[in-house]
Amino acid sequence: MSDLAHFDVAGKRVFLRCDLNVPLKDGVIKDDGRIKASLPTIQALLAKGALIVIAAHLGRPKGEAKPELSLAPVAKRLGELLGQEIIFPAQVVGDVVTAAVEVLKPGQILLLENIRFSAAETSKEESERAEFAAQLAKLADAYVGDGFGAVHRKHASVFDLPKLLPHVAGTLVAAEVEVLKKLTQNPERPYGVILGGAKVSDKLGVIENLLGKVDVLAIGGGMVFTFLKAQGKEIGTSLVELEMLDVVEGLIESARENGVKLILPTDIVVASSFSADATPTLVSADEIPADQMGLDIGPESAKAFAIEIEKCKTVFWNGPMGVFEFANFSAGTKTVATALTKVSGISVVGGGDSAAAVRALGFADSEFGYISTGGGASLEYLEGKELPGLQALGL
Repeated sequence: MSDLAHFDVAGKRVFLRCDLNVPLKDGVIKDDGRIKASLPTIQALLAKGALIVIAAHLGRPKGEAKPELSLAPVAKRLGELLGQEIIFPAQVVGDVVTAAVEVLKPGQILLLENIRFSAAETSKEESERAEFAAQLAKLADAYVGDGFGAVHRKHASVFDLPKLLPHVAGTLVAAEVEVLKKLTQNPERPYGVILGGAKVSDKLGVIENLLGKVDVLAIGGGMVFTFLKAQGKEIGTSLVELEMLDVVEGLIESARENGVKLILPTDIVVASSFSADATPTLVSADEIPADQMGLDIGPESAKAFAIEIEKCKTVFWNGPMGVFEFANFSAGTKTVATALTKVSGISVVGGGDSAAAVRALGFADSEFGYISTGGGASLEYLEGKELPGLQALGL
């Protein structure tokens, strides 16, 4: 398979699938990391003299045109970053789009409206996706897949469309795959993984797959309370998945059998309510009051996590340690992030909330070995699953 450097696109219309799924609040982009991550591929195509038609999604509109999920703010920001106008027809397909694409000149960029405004994009019916992909294929001569955050989805613009056009992976997808291979194929040891976020069920597959591969596994975030509950501890009003208790007991035993150092918090920052204004109280993980909920790992735990992280040569982190959006409950996440910046080998921040957290807490992307753009895609790759979007690109 060719790579982008050897892909002939001079004077050709290139359909570029990006991941521009940025967090928006009242129409304002809160973190433009994914837009910036798409720039190298866009700039490479511009340098080759391509005409670019970009498709991307935003949120989950479920086939409806929802104004609050329009890519209009993204078009504006992308234009600012590139220093050129982005043509935005405000439609996904149709006569207006076709006419706009037909008059594109080399070096120009057109951004389609949120691709998920079309129900066919995410349809489980193969025939519906194929028909939509055929419509999209008429807009271009070649396809570049660079939306890593969507490669785990069997969607029309990710999976079906590449089959209809000469195709290649963009620089972002190629870089993501290279990094993930370092985490799965003979990683340099010690190999540590830190997992946080709300639910064990969201990370179950990756935990099960990694237990036979890692040396250290540290658990934080809301999911930790299911682990503590499984050990018979009082967790107060903390988030818990009662149906996962037996599974978690099995994971704890599996870690023991595989010689994996499983680290759970020894102290917890609790509060009486889930609120930025709630008064934080530090307690032992063995003594969480019945009327309190855990909202962050405590300083002792964060320090213990950091010590283990800094010993590792390969580290993957996915999921914040607490409610980092609230200043009173962000310290655990900040301590873990700081430790990752000190890793002498490769440190990978696994996309999603983790990427948002490090930026919100004032870290620069360059302080880490790599910041993934796709949390869900990264996790499924680490579970050992085949990702449809990578399969379609021959990766």
